[in-house]
Amino acid sequence: MGRNLRLENLTKQFGTLTAVDQVNLEIEEGEFVCFLGPSGCGKTTVLRMITGFETVTKGKILFDGKVINDLTPKKREFGIVFQSYALFPNMTVEENIAFGLKVRKKPKKDIAERVDQMLDLIGLRDWRNLYPAQLSGGQQQRVALVRALAPNPQVLLLDEPLSALDAKIRVRLRAEIKRLQQELKKTMIYVTHDQEEALSIADRVVVMEAGQFRQVGKPIEIYQCPNSSFVADFVGTSNFFKGARSENRVNIGSREFIISQQGESAKEDVYLAIRPEKIEVFKYEAPPDHVERSNIVPGRIDVVTFLGAAVRLTINVAGEELISDVIEKEFTQRQLKQGDEVLLYFPPEAFIIYPAPVKERSS
Repeated sequence: MGRNLRLENLTKQFGTLTAVDQVNLEIEEGEFVCFLGPSGCGKTTVLRMITGFETVTKGKILFDGKVINDLTPKKREFGIVFQSYALFPNMTVEENIAFGLKVRKKPKKDIAERVDQMLDLIGLRDWRNLYPAQLSGGQQQRVALVRALAPNPQVLLLDEPLSALDAKIRVRLRAEIKRLQQELKKTMIYVTHDQEEALSIADRVVVMEAGQFRQVGKPIEIYQCPNSSFVADFVGTSNFFKGARSENRVNIGSREFIISQQGESAKEDVYLAIRPEKIEVFKYEAPPDHVERSNIVPGRIDVVTFLGAAVRLTINVAGEELISDVIEKEFTQRQLKQGDEVLLYFPPEAFIIYPAPVKERSS
């Protein structure tokens, strides 16, 4: 077994407030795990307990089979990268990267070799003698990343490391972080409130709400099979309906949807969720013959938003707004435009069914 990190009933209380509520997780050596959730859900508190900057109220943190609750941050030997780059302004790039190695009293030759290796990893060898103020935000964050990696930590923890950067640099840097993680086979724990970031780089995503782990799984599982209405709403976009299910039919007021998931014959209240890309939009031509006729609903396109490869349509259906994402090619072929009367098709297998009400998304 590798050097796994395990959280057992981990709890953190600040007075009467429970910030983290009995969470459990095992992170394998070399795994990339993202904690994802809205502001104030406890994700940074979990990270700070793992690093040792925050004390544990109850529960255990185990690394390599040993409880590390009482170890100081220095003795844990985990690397940390924060949102603010926290580089030493009076030191060059080279000196910043070497700092942690000097503190550990490594031989000069080893330090020089390691610094070169780190600069090559991020392609900044020519920048070694510059000071942080002479670098862009993206370059500073890359230096902060390899400064944390230089002492070869067992685990690297990253707390919203890209949120201060602009969108294009963020996308480029997250790909670089993923590449480094795969190349170095390093265990990484990454905190973010950005679902796209989490889904694009993590091996597993931990979705948090109100101090609890709501769902843990691979990005595709979290997106395709959210286990609660909160996850369906927070990760990606969903359309929600409230209705009464009887067997494979759900009555949502003026209409009835056929769903592929069979329920009890007795009526039960349910919530249906469907992703925007699963709703098909037709204009002039009638939908294909094989479709479930009762799942065809008329509507009107109110807003057209270009998202690049896809076009998002905000559609008015009997006074309610629904969102459908159509690939750009289909949008053009079907000659869709604002104000068009359209038919929406909801495939029976595309619905996700929940027994519980949709929770308000935390701000």
